[in-house]
Amino acid sequence: MKKIICVAIFSLLLCSSSNLFSQTARELHETARSFMQQGDYANAVLILNRAVQLAPDNIDIAKDLSFNYYLQKDFIKALEVIKPLLDREDADDQCYQIAGNIYKQLEQVKECDKLFRKGIRKFPESGAMYNELGELLWAQQDYSAIKQWEKGIEVDPGFSKNYYNASKYYFLTTDKVWSIIYGEIFINMEPISKNAPEIKAVLLDGYKKLFSDARLSLPENEKNKFTEAFIKTMNKQSSVAANGINAETLTMIRSRFILDWYYEYADKLPFKLFELQQQLLQNGMFDVYNQWIFGSVQNLAAYQNWTIAHAAEYDEFTKLQRGRVFKFPSGQYYH
Repeated sequence: MKKIICVAIFSLLLCSSSNLFSQTARELHETARSFMQQGDYANAVLILNRAVQLAPDNIDIAKDLSFNYYLQKDFIKALEVIKPLLDREDADDQCYQIAGNIYKQLEQVKECDKLFRKGIRKFPESGAMYNELGELLWAQQDYSAIKQWEKGIEVDPGFSKNYYNASKYYFLTTDKVWSIIYGEIFINMEPISKNAPEIKAVLLDGYKKLFSDARLSLPENEKNKFTEAFIKTMNKQSSVAANGINAETLTMIRSRFILDWYYEYADKLPFKLFELQQQLLQNGMFDVYNQWIFGSVQNLAAYQNWTIAHAAEYDEFTKLQRGRVFKFPSGQYYH
């Protein structure tokens, strides 16, 4: 009887010790992430190394350790930590992202390319993987990068960075439609991103480019119903564009565009971005929305004065922006 009780007590203590062991590793991980958020990567590395000793099989802790070495620019140690994770069954696309970017910093381009392509084969619906490969190709002046960004948009429409890169790419080409569309999707996904002002400028210049000809025409060899419908609908606003492209004229152009689009194409070509624009128009917020996009880059001082003069509208729109998350759905890829 005493032996049975002793075995039971030992088992209970062992179980409690195991739980404490796991809990300690988890707490250390949380502390390390707090240091990461503060930009204190040295302390994060110190704590993560202890956490790894306590939970050597925890892939999330190991990933964060590698990433913090990467942020410290200690790429050799970062690679040492991440490389063994790539062979594990539970390795996710983040493991491949971290490893690929380490190879990129070490200027091992072939290894980086091979790794990203392997990541795409393993995670064919990861927008992040396509974006990383696209950026690597673009850095090598390989313009097939756009194929990767487009594929990322198609298979993972909720991942924002492919829209960002595709918008900038198309702005540099003769394309007059997709830079605008992808750019506006991006700034709605990341409204307070450090890249948002850059893309707002692309949008303003993109609309100037769009209306640079008296009559818009479909790009050569373009056989795309969505693009054709977009240009046909925008063509109706050419007379307004003749007064110049600015926040005020774009509000008028885009308001009329949405009304015409919903009259003729919305059922055949549903599109989340245009749904958002229609909602803002119906809620009386489309003017401030257009000011937020175009006015802020056209003339910042004038925009600030506008927000003061329209304080109630601006405050309401700001509250809306804080409370909403713009997610682009599957099934609306038209390019």
